[in-house]
Amino acid sequence: MQIRRTLYATGLALALTTLAGPVAADTAGQNITEARQETQIWTTYALNPHLRAMDIKVSVQAGKATLSGKVEEDVSRDLAKQIALGVTGIKEVENLIVVQADYTPPARTERGFAEIVDDASITTAVKSKLLWSKHADGLTTNVDTRSGKVTLTGKADSGAAKDLAGRLAGNTRGVVAVDNKLVVAAAKPSAADKAELAAIETKSAVSDSWITTKVKSTFAYSSNVSGSDISVTTKNGVVTLSGKVDSGAERDLAVELAKNVRGVKTVHAKGLKS
Repeated sequence: MQIRRTLYATGLALALTTLAGPVAADTAGQNITEARQETQIWTTYALNPHLRAMDIKVSVQAGKATLSGKVEEDVSRDLAKQIALGVTGIKEVENLIVVQADYTPPARTERGFAEIVDDASITTAVKSKLLWSKHADGLTTNVDTRSGKVTLTGKADSGAAKDLAGRLAGNTRGVVAVDNKLVVAAAKPSAADKAELAAIETKSAVSDSWITTKVKSTFAYSSNVSGSDISVTTKNGVVTLSGKVDSGAERDLAVELAKNVRGVKTVHAKGLKS
């Protein structure tokens, strides 16, 4: 009798374990999905210039996102809701965010996630513009960005190259200041720079399509130039710009930026109208 009871209990335990396995797996999968959704919503808030400084908390359960915290304006509250609804799998949002007109975001002693991403993006843009420059062969430049302030260190083979590097960095989107510490001296590009420059020379420098792409990208990276309103075409190294600019200063900057790109022989800008 005792043996029968033991076998019965063992069988029951095995049956419960077998049944619980899929349930546990489903629960774990749901938890992972909800954590991923919370992270996606929070990351979007952190990168959004209108929400990054706000104190917003996010929790997700069974396709429902619950938002809480404080913002300064109704539009920020509504934006937070729309962002959450845009995440795959979120079907409902309970918006408990409080609008407080005199709300002051908490002070931060260190750069936040968004600032770090912004600085990394600025550094990449500046490095790219310098690499595409005709003066790249005479530069060994390190670029560091903190809170929008760019610091250039290394060597330039002339004062003109140093000044140009400073201007290219200064008109990059998001840059608030430039500390140009480049030293005018004979510059020797690093092995990595040499390899990348060689790749450009052998594969892309003589390509009109490459020049067009880099001119457009330079405009996109640069402030004070509306790249989306400027058309760029290249034929045999001759770049033609057309479209609309807001001022003569913007036109002059567009021409200077285009002329600086490696492989450009001359720039025609009669089609740029203000």
